[in-house]
Amino acid sequence: MYAVIKTGGKQYRVQQGDVIYVEKLDVQGGETVKFDVLMLGKDDAEAVIGAPVVEGASVEGKVVSQVKAAKIVVYKYKAKKNERKKQGHRQPYTKIEITAING
Repeated sequence: MYAVIKTGGKQYRVQQGDVIYVEKLDVQGGETVKFDVLMLGKDDAEAVIGAPVVEGASVEGKVVSQVKAAKIVVYKYKAKKNERKKQGHRQPYTKIEITAING
């Protein structure tokens, strides 16, 4: 069984036991989170599509940890002006293990 959930402006296709990285959620490691289900199915022929969500269906996950992505370098440069700016960025993520799909 699989489900399509939406969090952080993105959609994820998940199954029980999957580990996903989502945009940072304000929860601590070890806590559980619930997501609304946009689509639920066993295979492509038997899919239930919500409008906008499937009633009575939810996905539960356990927060494993708060992590950061690899560092990227943002370098801005203007030719012939001696203007340079170097910045680094690490995007924060929440690592979640899907524990149950209800519905």
